[in-house]
Amino acid sequence: MTTRSSIAAGKRRGRSIAAALILVAWAGGLAALVAREFFRERSAIIAEAAMRLGPSATYFTVEQDGRQIGFASTTIDTTGTTFQVVDYFIADLPVAGQQIRASARSVITLSRSLALRRFDVEMDVPGTPMSAAGTVEGDSAVKFVLRLPGQPTDTQRVAVDGPILVPTLLPTAAMLIGDPEVGKVVTLPSFDPRIMAAADVQFRFAAESLFVVTDSARYSTEQDRFVSAREDTVRAWKLEPADGAGFSGWVDAQGNVVQTSQPGGITLRRMAYEIAFENWRRVRDGTAVTAAGSRGDLLESTAIAAGVVPDAASLRTLSVRLRGTPLETFDLAGGRQALRGDTLTIRVEEPSTLLASYRLNERPRNFRERFRNELAEEPLLQVNNRQITSLAVRIAGTQRDPRVVAELINRWVHDSIAKEITVTIPNALQVLTERRGDCNEHTQLYVALARAAGIPARIATGLAYVNGKFYYHAWPEVWLRDWVAVDPTFGQFPADAAHLRFVSGGLTRQGELLRLVGTLQLEVLGTR
Repeated sequence: MTTRSSIAAGKRRGRSIAAALILVAWAGGLAALVAREFFRERSAIIAEAAMRLGPSATYFTVEQDGRQIGFASTTIDTTGTTFQVVDYFIADLPVAGQQIRASARSVITLSRSLALRRFDVEMDVPGTPMSAAGTVEGDSAVKFVLRLPGQPTDTQRVAVDGPILVPTLLPTAAMLIGDPEVGKVVTLPSFDPRIMAAADVQFRFAAESLFVVTDSARYSTEQDRFVSAREDTVRAWKLEPADGAGFSGWVDAQGNVVQTSQPGGITLRRMAYEIAFENWRRVRDGTAVTAAGSRGDLLESTAIAAGVVPDAASLRTLSVRLRGTPLETFDLAGGRQALRGDTLTIRVEEPSTLLASYRLNERPRNFRERFRNELAEEPLLQVNNRQITSLAVRIAGTQRDPRVVAELINRWVHDSIAKEITVTIPNALQVLTERRGDCNEHTQLYVALARAAGIPARIATGLAYVNGKFYYHAWPEVWLRDWVAVDPTFGQFPADAAHLRFVSGGLTRQGELLRLVGTLQLEVLGTR
């Protein structure tokens, strides 16, 4: 059987998680603000370069398909000892057939050498207002507090090694540490919030060009809007991330962003304030937020939203041809998935893979260090919370076989959590309290319970092939002898071959799926 499909918008009520991810990407919010110091040997250079930074304000139009959908800004204020960077973003983001008005504001205080001192982030997505605040404790840790309505305050500390910077300043830093040159690669040691571990960030100077930027505006009575009054020609260099994820855009010699691309086909362009904000505000205030067309939607509807959740495992093998988008940066190969050229083959794990290589009471000496990230607590994944740990212990009972415990948790989540569309950011403790949610909520709670039981677990996100169509889907993977896909939403252990994993990781990594929107084409080559 051959089926052709592309990721397009569902016309059913969708989730606002995509909106939140876009905002996190722009404002650098939550854990993404925790970036490790990346200039140990170059700290003197950065400190000297930072002295060239002064007060400034930059404004952007937020556009999609050539149409303005929002406004963004970055302002920098200085004192004798600090910088204060304020980022603001507001837009009507199309999400699964609806437009969701979302906004984010972050206030970041830095030392004069650009080291982070504290941050405050507020995000407002319908149904899910969120705030986070953090302070640096010496050179060894960042303490941050996450607040969601109706939920206990989530306070955590993240260990760091030396002074830290925020990722929103990575483009500026890349320009300031040396002369820009096409083909040059800049490596910035950093803290990767996707895996909560140290990782190098590489930018490549891909191109150099001239941009005409409107830096002042006048009001036109004929057009009843602000129009360009004066334009300036700006030389800029295109920075591209070596791994395909992260900031991609044009930056001038002073480190100011001229234009940048965001997931979901969204572009931010530097513009005069009146054109960037006032024109959009006038249109926004006079236009109701209506259902969006399918072309620009940021997120495909889930299987639950479409009402097509399967009851049991079916496919043992699935082969799919992937076209229309670069595949190198996605987690397509490994474990049950094999990628050859543009053809992805998924095979359900063999029975031998389900036989765990350890027992929960007899784990190898280096086990916890080896799976440090897959056993750790994360924002919204409260592994050490008493309610989570006590439930994990109760579900496991006297069992010490990880395979048996993993299946017991899978069955409990499937049977105990109602399958409903929710407009929230997945929060394990909240899911346990409310007992309902979509695939993201089921997965978030499962991973928290598995980790609390001592089983390494991680979040997989991608597509589910159900009844001849592809849907956005998330599911857990647990380590037994190798990584094994399970699915508490569908009630499958192991998960069937209809699960196409594109990324592994939490909220920040899931945002990378938005790069597939409107570009990925899939052709089913065979099923069994």
